[in-house]
Amino acid sequence: MTWTQKTITLPPKTKGSYLVTDEIVSQVPEIKNYKVGMANFFMQHTSAALTLNENWDTDVRADMTDALARIAPESDVYRHSCEGPDDMPAHIRSSLVGVSINVPIKDGYLATGTWQGIWYLEFRKMRHTRKVVVTLQGEERS
Repeated sequence: MTWTQKTITLPPKTKGSYLVTDEIVSQVPEIKNYKVGMANFFMQHTSAALTLNENWDTDVRADMTDALARIAPESDVYRHSCEGPDDMPAHIRSSLVGVSINVPIKDGYLATGTWQGIWYLEFRKMRHTRKVVVTLQGEERS
């Protein structure tokens, strides 16, 4: 059993849902070294999220952004607003979606379904650089 761990950076984005599968895979070429295993992607932030979802229709990402805004809207009802009106709603959305995902590795590739991709959801209006810790575990290819 082999382990690999590294921290990668996602580019600064404004509020929205972004498909980042190819970007992540390009920063983690070590995935190709695994015959079978598991990849964990953990975002080190509390106002953004990672999820696995639709990778084809961009309307799904726009709809997700809109739905999360309805669930946790910006307003003045929150006690925590140190960084502005989008501060607490961003924390709520991050908790609802989650900051980590696990994806199986099969023969050197992420074993996602046909229509699945890794999304980076940014919940803040101001652009932030986001760090993701990637941990790979599994059996190496021979």
